[in-house]
Amino acid sequence: MIFSFITGIAAISVVLIIVGTLYVLFKESSLSIERFGFLKFITSLDWDPVRESFGAAAALYGTLVTTALALIIAIPVAIGIAIFVTEVAPNFLKGPVGVAIELLAAIPSIIYGMWGLFTLAPIMSKYIEPFLQKTIGKLPLFNILFEGTPLGIDLLTASMILGIMIIPFTASISRDAFNLTPSVVKESAYAVGATKWEVVRDVVLPYSKLGVFGGIVISLGRALGETMAVAFVLGNNNQITTSLLDAAATVTVKLANEFTEADKDIYLSSLYYLALLLFMASFIVLSIAKFLLLKAENKLKA
Repeated sequence: MIFSFITGIAAISVVLIIVGTLYVLFKESSLSIERFGFLKFITSLDWDPVRESFGAAAALYGTLVTTALALIIAIPVAIGIAIFVTEVAPNFLKGPVGVAIELLAAIPSIIYGMWGLFTLAPIMSKYIEPFLQKTIGKLPLFNILFEGTPLGIDLLTASMILGIMIIPFTASISRDAFNLTPSVVKESAYAVGATKWEVVRDVVLPYSKLGVFGGIVISLGRALGETMAVAFVLGNNNQITTSLLDAAATVTVKLANEFTEADKDIYLSSLYYLALLLFMASFIVLSIAKFLLLKAENKLKA
């Protein structure tokens, strides 16, 4: 009875925390909601504290672009790591590599930010971004993605940092999902002459795709909410730019940089409005992902 009561309180507290957070964000942002509405706020590029005119378009754009690029960078690497650890690496190497992946996830984000600013950004500006400009940047349609002067403080570097940060999450969960594939199924495939690549492609990946997708969703949530690491290398430029070599802004970076400077009620309320939009976006994305997981799980059971 006592055990059930304690665990029930613990479970309900999660719901209460979510509802309480949503209430505070909505209450504090109500002034901005009344003045700017929803469509005007999310489509406006204005962010002028002097004229008391605020819009979230640039910050939302930066958040979506860095998150999407981070996933594109991280997913192939993370799944490759998981396949190597579970299917390719010798037994004596699986343990150290697995521990190294988990240690990467435990490093504080500010360390990633400092590393990005002092190590990765110079490498990006001197070598990688000029190389991309001379190769991919010469192709039609791709040239607009690599316009400008490579400085290393831009969308591409921020996406690289985010991608590196979320690799451990996707890799660890994918590794655990791959390990759940029954040995008898894999051995049956080997018995009929399948190669290691064919076993991974036709047996392991289809069997564990739900687990891999879950890891990607968790990484997506982490990328949407990351603040400090991105703040070091993004530049906080409140503009929508087509070039990945330009500075930009995200919702989290704007909140971190400007909360202490908000000296007017409407300014502070607009920052809370940004936080509310990020909260709702994260909640909706994770809810859709959970729905798809349950739907796929039920389909497999059927």
